[in-house]
Amino acid sequence: MTGYRQILAVPGLAPLWGVSLLARTAITAVVMALTMYVVLGLDMSYVAAGGAAAALTTGLALGGPLLGRVIDRRGLRTVLLTTVLAQAVFWLSVPILPYTALLGGAFAAGLLMVPAQPVTRQAIAAMTTAEQRRAAFALESVQGELSYMVGPAVVILCAAKVSPGVVAWGLGAAIVAGGTGIALLNPPLRAEDEADVGAVGRPPRREWLGVGMIAVLTMAFGTTMLLSGVDLAIVATLQEAGQVSWAAVVVAVLGVTSVAGGLIYGALPRPPPTWVLLGLLGLVTIPAGLAHDWRWLCVAVVGTVFLAAPTLSSVAEAVSRLTPAGVRGEVTGLQSTAQSAGFALGSPVVGVAIDVSVPAGGFAAAGLAGVAAALAGCLVSRRCPSPQPPTSARQEAERRTDTTRVR
Repeated sequence: MTGYRQILAVPGLAPLWGVSLLARTAITAVVMALTMYVVLGLDMSYVAAGGAAAALTTGLALGGPLLGRVIDRRGLRTVLLTTVLAQAVFWLSVPILPYTALLGGAFAAGLLMVPAQPVTRQAIAAMTTAEQRRAAFALESVQGELSYMVGPAVVILCAAKVSPGVVAWGLGAAIVAGGTGIALLNPPLRAEDEADVGAVGRPPRREWLGVGMIAVLTMAFGTTMLLSGVDLAIVATLQEAGQVSWAAVVVAVLGVTSVAGGLIYGALPRPPPTWVLLGLLGLVTIPAGLAHDWRWLCVAVVGTVFLAAPTLSSVAEAVSRLTPAGVRGEVTGLQSTAQSAGFALGSPVVGVAIDVSVPAGGFAAAGLAGVAAALAGCLVSRRCPSPQPPTSARQEAERRTDTTRVR
């Protein structure tokens, strides 16, 4: 745990984790909050709720790289203040919007969502050394697991006690508070030796969006597609067994296991490659469908959730390693888009597998999706590996070397 203490001792990093955890916890619950509002507040069907969720998710997928590009060019505070204002306007307006207007507002809110997760990842890359980065990204993945455990559950609990409109206001307030906190901290997004990146110029897309980056983004997509599908398969298994009431216990057990997996991964001196982690994640997921009781289900998916945080952490570390400082915002936005697309696609694909077979088919479909993404990432990266992009300091050293040779 010494490595984790050193990371938390980095000036400004612990406060950033605190405020970003608040924002990320609220952001993970936005889909659930909209669903509860449409179903309970507007008294409409779950199909209508799915439309609002799809509009929000589409905006999130498109907004990630766009906001990241603006951060690269205009700076962090400009984007944060704009997105905080947009979130305040939308969530205050939710209780008075008719359904059609809600769809447009949800898309705009997704497009202008506070970029808490991408900013945290950029700050980690800028504020830590290469030796600290693995453990730092492991903590970031644990933060993500905690937010997914807490956010939707709190929304469901509150929706049962107060009106969905009040829940929307509270959620919006949490997002605004988290985004404002990040803006006040204004964490550095470039290391000291990357401060002159503006003078070097923005690298062309062909220099960083190579096969190595495409392979990592493919594995990011496959990881979240698998995890999203597993969530649905767990619910289907409990429903078939008549044990839906035990879902909270299952989620709690799996959440603790996932956090433990992330912390152990961050302490490893030599972790396996990303494609190996994702391949193992897919393989251990397939037989989880053999469980037909909530107790055995907890045991069966332990391997899946234990490898979830390490795989996500490995993806984030690989993206950071392959990303030049001048496009760090855009690339982390692309990573978020790939993961959002995986989450969006995982549930319907696994849902089809469950409908045409049994809940075990859902686990098989999710696991095979992860194995396929791992194989694709492995084959693409090994066929034509991408070199590690030079830092600004290395570029300057190379420039001076070239000048010396000319002289």
